Amino acid sequence: MIKCVAIDDEPIALSIIEEYCSRFGDIELRCFTSPIEGMACVREEHPDIVFLDIEMNSHNGVELAREIPADTCIIFTTAYSQYALDGFDVDAVDFLHKPVFYPRFERAMGKALMLSKARSLMAARHDTITLKVEYKTVVVGVNDIAYVEAMDNYVKVFRRDQPTVISQITMKEMEGLLPGDRFVRVHRSFIVALGAIEKFSKRQIFLRNYVRPIPVGRTFTEAFSNLYNSYQQNNSRK
Repeated sequence: MIKCVAIDDEPIALSIIEEYCSRFGDIELRCFTSPIEGMACVREEHPDIVFLDIEMNSHNGVELAREIPADTCIIFTTAYSQYALDGFDVDAVDFLHKPVFYPRFERAMGKALMLSKARSLMAARHDTITLKVEYKTVVVGVNDIAYVEAMDNYVKVFRRDQPTVISQITMKEMEGLLPGDRFVRVHRSFIVALGAIEKFSKRQIFLRNYVRPIPVGRTFTEAFSNLYNSYQQNNSRK
C-alpha cells in the first residue's frame, strides 16, 4: 500500500486527487485543506508521496516542502505555471499544472514510485552511503555519522571516532541519502543524527562527545521537535 498525503486549500482539487488515487489503486490517501494539519500528518505518518499545492491562502507550498523529509517524494499541484522552477528547486519529483488530467497524474505517480523503490532498495542493500571525495569514492557507514555541516558547495561529514569526510555534494542531496527516520535537518547548514543527541533547547543541540553546539534554525524547530519525539517513542518500544 502506497501512503500518500494531499494538501490543498481547494476542496475540489483534493477531490480530483482522491478520484485519481482511487483509479490508480493500492493507495492510502489522506487529504487536508489545512496546511498546518497536513504537515502534522506528514511528520507523524511519514508518507511515501505528498501532493502539495504551491499557492495557498495561508502558506506557500515551496516553503512547506523544505520541512518534508528528503526521502518523501513531492508532487506539486498548482494553477500557476510560473511556480514550476521554484518547485524543482526543492527537488520535487514532478509538477502537475491544474486542471490535472489522469494520464498526467499517472505519469507523475510512475516517476515517484520508481524513485521510492530505488531508495528502498538502496537502504535495504546496506546501511552505508558512498561519497565522492576529491578523485575517489569513500564508503561511509550511516551509523558512524554524528552530524553534517554545509561548506559552500561541499558538505563536511563528522564521524564518530573516525576522520571527517569532505565531499562535493549539496545539503539537499546529502539529506536524501540519509534515512529520514534517523537524521534531521535542523538548520540550513546542519543535519544531525537523532541518536547522537545528548540534550537540546529551542536554539541549540548538544551531541555526545562533541563540545560544539549545533544551531537550530527557527523554520526547522517544529519539524525537529516532532521527529525527535517520534524517534524517542519508537526507540522506547524496542
